[in-house]
Amino acid sequence: MTAVDIHRCRFVPYQPSAINAVAFSHPRTRDSKHAAVARLAVGRANGDIEIWNAAAGVWHQELVIRGGKDRSIDGLVWVNEPDQDLGEGRILIGKSRLFSIGYTSTVTEWNLETGKPKRHASGQHGDIWCIAAQPSAIDERGTSAIDTQGSNKLVAGTIDGELVMYSVEDDDLRFQRILVKSPTKKAQMVSIIFQSRKVVIVGCSDSTIRAYDIAKGHMLRRMTLGSDLVGGSKDIIVWSVKCLPNGNIVSGDSTGQVCIWDGKTYTQMQRLQSHKQDVLSLAISADGSTIMSGGMDRRTVLYKQNSGAGQRWGKVWGRRYHEHDVKAMGTFEHARTSVVVSGGPDSNLVVVPLKEMGRENHRMVSSLPQQPPLISASKARFMVSWWDREIHLWLLQQSASDLTKLNGESDYDINQNRKLLKTIVVKGDSNISSASINADGTLLVASTSTDVKAFALEHSNPTKPADVTLSSIELPAKITKLGASQVQISPDGSWLCFVQDGSRVVITSITSESNSHTITASRHLRRLHRSIPKYIMNGGLGSYERNVTHIAFSPDSKLLAVADLAGYIDTWVLRAPGDDAVNGHANGDENDDASASDTDSSDDDAESTSTSELGRWVRNPNAKLMPKLPAAPSVLAFSDNIPGQEGVEDYTLAAVTSSWNVVAFNALQGSLTPWSRRHPRKALPGPVQDLLDLAKGAFWQGSRLWIYGVSFLVMLDMSQDMPVPDKDTGDQLVQLGTKRKRTNATSGAGGRMEKEGLKPQQIRKYAANKWEDVDVDAPNATGDKEDDSDDDMADAADSELTQLRNATAGSGAQSGGAEDENGRKKWWITYKYRPVLGVVSFGGQDGSLEVALVERPTWDIDTQDSYYAGEEWERR
Repeated sequence: MTAVDIHRCRFVPYQPSAINAVAFSHPRTRDSKHAAVARLAVGRANGDIEIWNAAAGVWHQELVIRGGKDRSIDGLVWVNEPDQDLGEGRILIGKSRLFSIGYTSTVTEWNLETGKPKRHASGQHGDIWCIAAQPSAIDERGTSAIDTQGSNKLVAGTIDGELVMYSVEDDDLRFQRILVKSPTKKAQMVSIIFQSRKVVIVGCSDSTIRAYDIAKGHMLRRMTLGSDLVGGSKDIIVWSVKCLPNGNIVSGDSTGQVCIWDGKTYTQMQRLQSHKQDVLSLAISADGSTIMSGGMDRRTVLYKQNSGAGQRWGKVWGRRYHEHDVKAMGTFEHARTSVVVSGGPDSNLVVVPLKEMGRENHRMVSSLPQQPPLISASKARFMVSWWDREIHLWLLQQSASDLTKLNGESDYDINQNRKLLKTIVVKGDSNISSASINADGTLLVASTSTDVKAFALEHSNPTKPADVTLSSIELPAKITKLGASQVQISPDGSWLCFVQDGSRVVITSITSESNSHTITASRHLRRLHRSIPKYIMNGGLGSYERNVTHIAFSPDSKLLAVADLAGYIDTWVLRAPGDDAVNGHANGDENDDASASDTDSSDDDAESTSTSELGRWVRNPNAKLMPKLPAAPSVLAFSDNIPGQEGVEDYTLAAVTSSWNVVAFNALQGSLTPWSRRHPRKALPGPVQDLLDLAKGAFWQGSRLWIYGVSFLVMLDMSQDMPVPDKDTGDQLVQLGTKRKRTNATSGAGGRMEKEGLKPQQIRKYAANKWEDVDVDAPNATGDKEDDSDDDMADAADSELTQLRNATAGSGAQSGGAEDENGRKKWWITYKYRPVLGVVSFGGQDGSLEVALVERPTWDIDTQDSYYAGEEWERR
């Protein structure tokens, strides 16, 4: 088997957006049913909203709702409706609804099933700066009285000092009334939290914290912070307020102080100076025993309450996990999982253990998207990337083997191998959600949430931008009116498949004549009906898990597969014109077609009767036999083998799940391959099982499946059985650095620390006119000085540069694998490439495989200047 030629690229632009807000739908879950529907929403400065699944410590980016021009998400809040007991052990989980604000006077509710806004509401008031949801009666803090007010409200604070209420009754969103008006409009309302169902606490920009009774619409108490420190501004800004379960109030302000307030008398109990700059965010554990704060000085600080007299709070831990401000925080606790998620302008999510702080490492989740914004036209050697509303068309002129030959020539510059041929700015306000290009590089299709656009590219051996002519292709209104979340052109360029409203699979034929392309009317491909109980579909997240996340065509474009978040795979086969051997109806038995998530429009019948000269798509007769994936898919890819070739009887479809199950199917038969039956997750190599990052994509090289993620590249040879690991092999892998040693289950962040971080690391005593070291059980594993001052606080963020510097020299510590008796590798893994934005294939010469691997290192990303104090400039 020939090797893989890799173009290592770092010139592709992709600018991650700052994180402005994070919110968990169920910060503390009561049981596994609620944990199954718990999601994390992340709001970014470019208007994107990301939906993450944090179940079992697997941080899977399931959905990205794209933003647009001049849009920003600056606040997120979930509203969970009450559960209903239907009897016979059936519980209807209350619906979870997501709302956002963006420093305008509008509140938006989002439809997670379609990935689009569901409704907007606004009133006669100023821009909204903060928003909070009224807690339900059973979650009420501080009192057990049952309020007759049944449904939740949204209460928001504005730039003009107004407190306004929005109603979410009857599955609606509407402005209700202005609760409080500020007579001077001097105080902006910056932060807000409910103390109980009737009392809301608001942090303002005029050195005050105010308590309001929303039932009566008047202020209960005004708490004053005084004036700022010497040399500071006149007023103190209260950036964040939270409430403990006992009703006490926690605030973080622009002086870098965290204050504790009595929830009954509204007087200050304690003031903690733990930050050198503004405290921007706070997080509270569900039992109220822990407080965490994040500030403009990049610090994340943990506080615990003393058990002695006075029960005062004290700082017990502090680290710099971020490279910039810690702007937003959220907690999630379920069973063993107990974490705090934080984000800011550095665009990375940081997961910090809450209960196990000091005993577990933190984890950084990359800001690069789960689905790579990268595609290729293999025959034309084009590589296409997109970011926001821009599409970049690159040309890699020479193959990797030719570059190797030219490398010896002193006058050849390898940077000349790449050419930026076109930069396309898509009209409209919405960001690009997906794009696809045919193998010849003559047809490019891009989609947003509101539109689908197609472009014709005319070229012949292009070497400069002028050699490529770009023109727009007019598409039918049925294709463009709803936009698309996914688009995919078949390998032969004859079909275009796209997904509308999250779960509606549509296919259309492409006719190409003399460099012109015609895309005809679309046709709806009905998915299999899945026996999901209605009480599950009507509660929680509804039919959100039926959202289609992956589309894959077979190499000969005669088989189509799609997968959804629930793990169901649907397949269709292309029948030649006039071939009615299977199923008289174009989509099979119509009574068996309606997906639980599909709401078919009246024009579907007309679409179903349309045919193409190339053939028609019918459901795979064995589609029902396809097993459900054990978790949500992160990769779906067909192998290069086609039935009819020597020794090939069926298409091979590989899927990698978020739980790191590598599953291979015989697609036409709807069954697992023999290799997949012999290799469940526990039979995979140890380094693969221990990977924390999820798979982002895959490509095939004969029987070899190459899987890549943000920090790794893995090869599994499906023509061979994986070696059975033994103790000696495992120890050897640990020494080589290719297998993380994870001994116990973690709380959802990083692995266990070898030495606990909360114990004293060094103790010295003064005796006989000199200092002596005292032995302690836990030596300092991090090399920190004994001085625990803020100036010497460790930079804990695992940047790529730090990891590369600390990596052991040589390829042995960067890769590992196993071979058979003939020297053919059974599996192989490397951590050499990071962070990986995506990998695209260009085919190859003489049966070899050539790919372009795109990295996006953090030091190449433009970021705003962050705060440095004291002598940090010199230390960096």
